[in-house]
This record gives sequence, structure tokens and C-alpha cells, in this order.
Amino acid sequence: MNTTARKTLKKTVLSAMFIAIGIILPFFTGQIQQIGNMLLPMHLPVFLCGLICGWQYGAAAGFVLPIIRSLIFIMPPLYPTAAAMAFELCFYGLIAGLIYNSVKDQNIITLYISLISAMVGGRAVWGISQMVLLGIDGKAFTWQMFAAGAFLNAIPGIILQLIFIPAVMTALHMTGVLKFRNKVVAVK
Repeated sequence: MNTTARKTLKKTVLSAMFIAIGIILPFFTGQIQQIGNMLLPMHLPVFLCGLICGWQYGAAAGFVLPIIRSLIFIMPPLYPTAAAMAFELCFYGLIAGLIYNSVKDQNIITLYISLISAMVGGRAVWGISQMVLLGIDGKAFTWQMFAAGAFLNAIPGIILQLIFIPAVMTALHMTGVLKFRNKVVAVK
């Protein structure tokens, strides 16, 4: 097996692992939707998948995770919640992986830039998805609903993401499992 095929296989297996983690993590919130909405357990493995495996894998894992979980456990409800989450998590994996893996100097700063950019954009994608999906049913999606769902209720989850994900990436770097990529500076 050549190097490219080996890397692809490794990323595919890791993506499947992140999807499996995303399916199981919500059980730690007791399947209680309000707690899940606060801690956002499915977001963590999607961000990690995008950062570690790349944007293509992060986007794919993010899109299928809420749909698979909804089909298996009926939580989150498929329509409109899991459908809107599929677009949101797809965006998270895509943007976090795209920004982080496209910079020459990977470090904690670029990690935070990737995370925050993906979080802000992903919440906008979630809001647009909710507006479209609820609009199909003739229901309104208000600015207050967006602010509460995207930011106010999600503050504990956002804090968790901003602490846990850099901690995992730093631990992977320090153990040598996944090194931050740094520019080589020539010494004269």
C-alpha cells in the first residue's frame, strides 16, 4: 500500500472514530435536549476531525453525524433539528480544517483562529438552515430564537470547546502523535 493510500485509510478510520464518539457523547448529557443544547457534545468530535483529518473529512463527518444519530436514537429530532445541525456541523468541520491545515505555522493561535472562525460561521449557517427549514412549514425563526440557540444557551458548550479542543491538540502535539507544523527559520 502506497503512502497516499495509507494516509487516506488512516483519515477515513479516524473520521469513523470521530463519528462514533459523536454518536456516544450525547449519552453523557443524559439525552436531555436542554443539557445537550448547552454543552454541544456532537460538536467536539467534528471540530477535532476537521483539525486532525482535514476539511473534507471534517465536513463529511459533521454532515452525517446528526443525521445518523437521529435515525438511530431519534435524538436530535430529524426535522428540523438534525437537518439544521447537519449543515452547521458540516461547516464547522470544513472551516476549522480548512483554515488550520492551510496555514504554514500551526500553533495555539492558529488553532483558536480556526475554531472561532468556524464557530461564528457555523452558527450563522445553523440560523439560515433553521430559517429555511422552519419557513417550509410556515413557521417563523426570529432573531431572539437565533440569539438564544446560537449564543446564549450555548455559552457553556462554547467555553467547553475553547478549552477542550486546544487541550487535546496540545496533548497530541506534546506526545508526538500529531505535531503542530511550524515554519523553519534559517539561522545565519
